[in-house]
Order: sequence, then structure tokens, then C-alpha cells
Amino acid sequence: MSAEYATFGLAPAMRAGGVLVNGEYQVHRDFMDFIVDGRPLLFQLSDLDAVSPLASDVPPSIFTAQVRSLLLEADAPLPGGRYVIYGCPECEDLGCGAVTAVIHEEHGDFIWRDFAWQTDEHADLELNGYHGIGPFRFRGPEYRQALDSLLGPDSASPRRRVLLIGARVALLAKLAAALRTIGIGADITQDAEGVSADELRAYGAVAFGRAVAQQERAAVRRSFERAGVEVAYVDGLAPIVPLLVAQIEHALDRSPQEQRRLTRLVAADGEAGIEVTSPCRVRLTAYRLDRLFRTHAQEVFDGVLEAGRHRIALDARAVKGDSFVVARTTGGVLVEAMAH
Repeated sequence: MSAEYATFGLAPAMRAGGVLVNGEYQVHRDFMDFIVDGRPLLFQLSDLDAVSPLASDVPPSIFTAQVRSLLLEADAPLPGGRYVIYGCPECEDLGCGAVTAVIHEEHGDFIWRDFAWQTDEHADLELNGYHGIGPFRFRGPEYRQALDSLLGPDSASPRRRVLLIGARVALLAKLAAALRTIGIGADITQDAEGVSADELRAYGAVAFGRAVAQQERAAVRRSFERAGVEVAYVDGLAPIVPLLVAQIEHALDRSPQEQRRLTRLVAADGEAGIEVTSPCRVRLTAYRLDRLFRTHAQEVFDGVLEAGRHRIALDARAVKGDSFVVARTTGGVLVEAMAH
């Protein structure tokens, strides 16, 4: 075992939910990711759609049990001293596959080693081991402090509720239904006047429809400011439900900017400019409104991109007129209007 130490930390992360082009829904999950030597460990696992066991939407007793487990205060859940590091974001069933590792304590340090992809109780390191990852040796005090901090009074869950304000009630109802389906609460109102501070604290974002006047928007902002509540504000780009969902998903992203995988999207002149910080699958979807205000959606790119900046030519028919581009990875989403 190498005596070299790795740093250990935790940071908010997100598995972006959304309404996909084929009509399916992808569940939104907030979780704490493991930060090893300053980078999310998940980024070292290629393009893995997974979340850590430290998800914010699990019951408090289960969340506490997961933290205690990683501190080795309970028996390992899998044979051979193995612990689940990342699991399926939809059901968390081992049968869907999970990244596991052996965790043990040695001279006060915590060791993570023998990472593997596992679909049943026993891991096959030769066949499914992540041979280029680990072992990691973490200093005990640093490791314990990071995990213990999740159990304190300041470890509040993210506010996954959105206030929707707009003139088209039917559209807002559809948007609220879509958000609830992927795990985000949503309420519809005309304004926030007279709403108590305690109620306003439940919201992480406010989304305005295009018809909401600047005076009305300013009044809503003042209500939140008087309550001392910081929220993200979303200006709806178009009356297209999947597009608005993507905008709200981006607004709710709490992960530090320097630890995001998808960091840049530019859409202009029939091209998309993308920047990613590690190899990952990127999907680009174009949405547009025709002259009759009907919505058209087309997936214009789906592939794995290496770290760096990329220029991707888009189907001219998909991005003509009043059009928008959504870039999505497993950990984030960006939205831009197409500039012509």
C-alpha cells in the first residue's frame, strides 16, 4: 500500500432530470459527491450515470446510516468489506450495477481500494475492476470531519421546489406536472405578495413566463429579499415544457462551478460550442416554434466528447427561426437560444 495521501472532501452534485425527446422522464437527484484530490471521483469513472449513497432525497435515518457506514461504524453491506460508492439514480438496485470498493481503516487512516463494477453480491476484480483508480489513502481526521459535517444542523437539504409565475395557466400546469414527475416540487401563483417568509424559504428557484411584466418580476424579487431568501430566477425562453424544465434544472444546480463537467454552451450560426472538463456523453437537443407556435424537437447530437472545447454542426432544419439548444450530460444541463 502506497504511503502517499489523497485529499478527501464532499461537494453538492446533481443528476439532472428532464423530459427527453422520446417522451421519457429522467429523475432529478441531488447528492453529495466524493472529492478526491480536488476533483469529483465520479469524473474518473468515464460516463457513468450514477449517484453516491449520500442522496438528499433519502429518509434522514437512511442518510445517517449511509454516513455511519462510510465511517466504518457498521458492517459492510457487501461481502469482502465492500461498500457501494455509486449506484443507479433511478432505483439504487444493485442489479442495475454499482461501483463498489473495499473500505478499511489502517493506523487511523481510511483506505479505499479495489474499485469494481458490481451487479450481484460478489465482485469480479479481474473482469470488472477499475484498475486505474485507487487505492486512495485518506487522513482519518480529514475524512471523519467531512462525513461528520453531513450530520450537523447546517446540513440542510437543497430546496427542490420552484415557484412558477406566468399568464398561461395551462402551460404552467403542464410544466408543474413535468417537474413533479422528475422529483421537483412546483407551485403556481400570480405573485408572492403576502406570502410568509417561512413559505418562501421552501423555494430554490422562481420561473417567470415571457408575458410577466418587469414591474411584476421586481415585486416578486422584493418579496424574497424582504424574507431574506436567496433563490435563482429563471426567465422562460419559450412556452416549451422540456425547454423550461431544462432551464429550471440548471438553476437548481448547487454544484461548485469549478467541479462541473459541462461548463459552456454557445449556439450561433448553425453550430453549438461545447466545453466539458472530462470525457462524457453529451446530448444536444434542438427545440423550435413554427409560425403556428407548434413545438418541434430533434436530437441533433449524441456522443462522447473528450475534455476540452468542441464545435458541433447542427441540422439547419432543426435550428431555423425561433430555436433553442439544450446540452445535457448526466451531471448537468445548459440552455441557449440560437443566435442567427
